[in-house]
Amino acid sequence: MGKKAAKKAPQRQSTTAVTGEIPVVGAREDCPCGSGRRYKACHGREASHAVQELVHRPFEGLPGEADWVALRELVPAATVPLTLAAGVAGDDVPSVTLATVLPLAWPALRRQDGSILLGLQTQSSSGDLSRDLADALELALATEPGTPVPARRTVPGGRRLQDLLDTSAAFVPAVHTGFEFWLEDAETATGEVAASLERANASAIPTEKLGSVDAAYWCGTPDKNHLRWVMTVPEEQLLDALARLNAAGEASLGPDTRLVGSFRAHGLTVPVWDLPLAMTAADCEKPAAEFGERLAAVLADGTPLTAEERRARANLVNRQVTLN
Repeated sequence: MGKKAAKKAPQRQSTTAVTGEIPVVGAREDCPCGSGRRYKACHGREASHAVQELVHRPFEGLPGEADWVALRELVPAATVPLTLAAGVAGDDVPSVTLATVLPLAWPALRRQDGSILLGLQTQSSSGDLSRDLADALELALATEPGTPVPARRTVPGGRRLQDLLDTSAAFVPAVHTGFEFWLEDAETATGEVAASLERANASAIPTEKLGSVDAAYWCGTPDKNHLRWVMTVPEEQLLDALARLNAAGEASLGPDTRLVGSFRAHGLTVPVWDLPLAMTAADCEKPAAEFGERLAAVLADGTPLTAEERRARANLVNRQVTLN
């Protein structure tokens, strides 16, 4: 008796033919392109490669790059009005506002009036934070008013913030003491949102933005205060300059203050000073401006570091922490 011919699996209609895009699915699922292979062995390879490619300076090219980094990594509660590029949205979007964080860690929220809140402190899935944020923004633009945007894996090859925002518009953060900006009327909050608001307000570290210099933020903690200053100077050049100032005893911001090290975040360097508890943000304004002048002067010094300056530089490097 002859063997029965094996039945051929029905061919799936290619999703590409319908939408022009390949949706992201589970690694072991059939690829939506209709090839009959698993996603991980087909178009998932491209997606996996995109995830592994880390963009070290995701906010480069945007106005206020240093403030983008500060709001992403250092500032608990802040908002910034964003201006969309021409043609990105219609008249049904009255405003778009960047927020450090949103309730329940939503990537974005479309309010009842059609306005959008875009969360900055969200998990990155593609290795390019700018692309992840742009994906959340585009999803919010297509979402019905009164609806939060759920988290999803970013589709490779999508647009970035640099494509969606007007890069000629100013970037002016407003730092808040709490997260009431989440809601149009915070007093009416109930359920999970109200509980999330209460937890967020209880954990927020007091933070203020300095006005005398760019992207410098004072914060207060129970034991001591700090100044964290995001700088766009290339890292190696900045470390040389900080080492020169440290060796000369000119790296502090006044009595009982000390440059204790730096963070590395999204391709930028963030020097950090310990401050006494009595030193407020207003007290930092003049010393920070004077330090900025000293820093500008030594940045122009191209001579080799002395032995003492090299030791100071090594000490700074040993105390540097990478946030991402």
